[in-house]
This record gives sequence, structure tokens and C-alpha cells, in this order.
Amino acid sequence: MHTQLLVLGGGPGGYAAAFLAADAGMDVTLVEQNARLGGTCLLQGCIPSKALLHVAHTISELARLRADGWGVDYADIEIQLDKLRARTEKLVATLSGGLGQLAKRRHVKVIAAHGQFADSTTIVLHGEDDSIPPDGRITFDHAVIATGSRPVLPAALKVDSPRVWTSGRALELSRVPESLLVVGGGYIGLELGTVYARLGSRVSVVELTDGLLPGVDRDLVRPLARRLDALLEKRIALGTRVARLVDVDHGVQAELEGPDGGRTERFDAVLIAVGRQPVTTGCGLEHTAVALDTHGFLACDSRQFTTDKRILAVGDVAGQPMLAHKATHQAKIAVAALTRKQADSRVAAVPAVVFTDPELAWVGLTEQTAHAESIEFKTAVYPWAASGRAHSMGRPDGLTKWLFDPETKRLLGCGIVGVGAGELIGEAALALETGCDVATLGNTIHPHPTLSETLTNAADVAFGTAIEIYKPLRKRG
Repeated sequence: MHTQLLVLGGGPGGYAAAFLAADAGMDVTLVEQNARLGGTCLLQGCIPSKALLHVAHTISELARLRADGWGVDYADIEIQLDKLRARTEKLVATLSGGLGQLAKRRHVKVIAAHGQFADSTTIVLHGEDDSIPPDGRITFDHAVIATGSRPVLPAALKVDSPRVWTSGRALELSRVPESLLVVGGGYIGLELGTVYARLGSRVSVVELTDGLLPGVDRDLVRPLARRLDALLEKRIALGTRVARLVDVDHGVQAELEGPDGGRTERFDAVLIAVGRQPVTTGCGLEHTAVALDTHGFLACDSRQFTTDKRILAVGDVAGQPMLAHKATHQAKIAVAALTRKQADSRVAAVPAVVFTDPELAWVGLTEQTAHAESIEFKTAVYPWAASGRAHSMGRPDGLTKWLFDPETKRLLGCGIVGVGAGELIGEAALALETGCDVATLGNTIHPHPTLSETLTNAADVAFGTAIEIYKPLRKRG
């Protein structure tokens, strides 16, 4: 069996590459070891977690309406776990089924199998799919590797117990433990910790560094940290490591080491969320000319070609940031390169979102990056305490922040924390991608009352012309 393009992996990068290549007239075969398309993002990540976060946010808002004196009261909320689990699975099945139909309509041959490269033009398939050729081998002109990533599991935390979870098992929602330890204060741990806290678990978070969401702008993290302190009843331990986990009767015993010494605590379940690593083993890359970079990702050029001229790579396996929308963008670049169209993966802006409550979103330059790279910048911050829309929602705890060049006033980066931050960051990404300056953004009329106004209001802060806050520029001597 021969195909023009072999795509290994059916996630956002893989199916996007397969579909776009088929649209361009190529003969495409997509190999995915899961029986359903969508990859980790759809099946065990982005989509199910955001569905559960939607439920958690709704529970939070109902509680807020009652507590903040809006005159709305209701009986206590009852969580029907079976129905919640079934609704989430239906959502995943619907979206994955849609991808399967799109593959058929595009005549993309999908094979459910585990693929291993035999050399730079051949892949060997292992599985039970009837579409696997008799000799189990497919030759190809080019291949796109989109094998994604997997959770990092430190050796000290590898415990064979149904009570020790990775993110995938946590999203199965088999039960709501009375107490849950989240190991890792990154976005995965905080998102899932929020879900389980709203569903009734007593959640504790342990983070090795001295702050939640390491590497994220501290101005954005502070409002979230305050809300998490209240939600988790101040059970967040920073500068603390889990030295050991032991499966005991009806629980997991965790040995913690922190600034105040060591202690041992027992939990009903433990979620390990200390990061993800690219899937580069088990797929026969050693039989090709593909090389890894110093961080363990596949080394790629600006057109997504690896060091093997027949093989390209996209998504998590191709480097940071490990985000689904970056994978889809790289798929576009890869297919454009294969079809000899102009292709260059250089972009000014790759937005990131943490779907906690409040949400955090940022794009472009951050203060930490600017300081590390000695880049001159100024900031303009607009507090949502001055936003009528934020107050009408009972959520004035956010802020919008721009970084810009002191001389040219060109926008360099944006950070937002607050309700719907992930929906707002797209405009900031466009502004950076098009080289917009502060004045242009400030003169762009936004509808009132909306949270989108805070983007232009923050730009006004840069010139001392913000209406709802008093912060004029200082007059020079």
C-alpha cells in the first residue's frame, strides 16, 4: 500500500494536516491508534475539561447570585454524576464523529493502528483494523508526525493505584473524592482542581515553585490566587514537593516537603499534573533521519520539515507552546510547504488561555520575557473595577494589560484576567499580528457596555486619557 502523505496522529495537528492535504488534491492516509479522531485535546483534554469547567462556573455563578444579594435564591444544587459524565461523553462522541464524517467526505483513509517507522519512506502498522494491508506496511512520499504529548510522571510519584490520577483519568469523572491532592500548580492542575472543588471535593494544591502558574505574569495570577485561596480554603502549599506517594487502605498517603519541613497527609485521591512531554518514543524515529532538539522535541525548520527531508512534524511534538491552536496553524504551514505554496510559520502572536475562574489569557511579550531578553517596554493597565459591564456581572476583579514599545508605541503583548478573558484575547492577537500601535487601538470604537472596552481603555491609559479612571500622564519639568 502506498500513499502520497502519511499522517501519524489524529489530533488537532494531525487531522488538520490530513484534511488540508486532501483538499489540495493529495492522496492521504491518517494513522491513529485510537478508534476515534480528535487526539488528547478532544478525547481527554481541552473539550471534556472545558465542558466540566462550564458546569463548575455555572455552580459558582449561582452561588454568587445568592451570596451577593441579587435577590435570587434556590434549593441546594444536586450533582448527578452519571448524567454529567454521560453528557460530557456525548459531547466528545458528537465532535469526534463529525471529524470521522469529514475524513470520509474528503476521502482521507483513516486506519486505527499504532504506527512505527521502518525507514524514511515506510511505516509498519500494529492493530486489528481491517484496513491494515496484509503485510502491515505502508510506503509514502512524505509523512507528517503529529503524535502529541503525554503527562509527565516523576518516578517518585508512579504508584499503581486507581486513586492516583493523571488528567485523563480525572476527566473520566468516575467519582468525586472527599479529598483530592493536586500535584502541580500549572493550568491543568488548577483547571481540574477547580472542577472537583465545585463538585464537592476538598482540594489541596502543592506547587514546587514559589507561585502558581510559573512563568505567567504575576499581575494576572494575583486575582486568580485570591479566588483560589477562598475556594480551596487556603489549602495551597507553595515551595513544596511531594517526596513520595504510598497507596494505603482507602486512600493515598503523601509525604510533603516544604519551607516548614516535612509532613504526611492522607487523601482520597491524588491528581499528578506536573507537565507534559512530547511523544517521541515507540514510533520508530530511530529508523529515520529525524533528530531531536535540546529540549526533546523534533527539530523543525520554519516550514515544519524535520531533519529528514521526507518527514514533517506539527503540534506538541514539534516544540513549545504545546497548544492545540498552534498545532492547527503548523498543519497549515506544513501542507502549504508540501504543495509548494509560500509557507512560513513565523507569527508574532500565539495566544494562551487558562480556563480557571477567573480566566487568564495572554499573547505576545510578557514582562518576564521582556526583562529576560532586555527588551524595552512600557505597560498600560486598566482595572475592571472601572468597567460598568464587569460590575453588572458582579465580577470587577479583572484587569487588562498592554505592553508597548516606548518609542514607536507599537503593541508588544497583552494580558487579561477576568471572566471571558479567553474570548477577548483574540482581538489582542490580531492587533499584534498586524503591527497595531496604541493610538490605533485607542481610537477603535468598542460597544458599550462590554468587557471588550477594556482593551481600548487600557490603550487610553498609555496616553493618560482613560475616562473612567484618573491617571493622567505626568507633566515633564
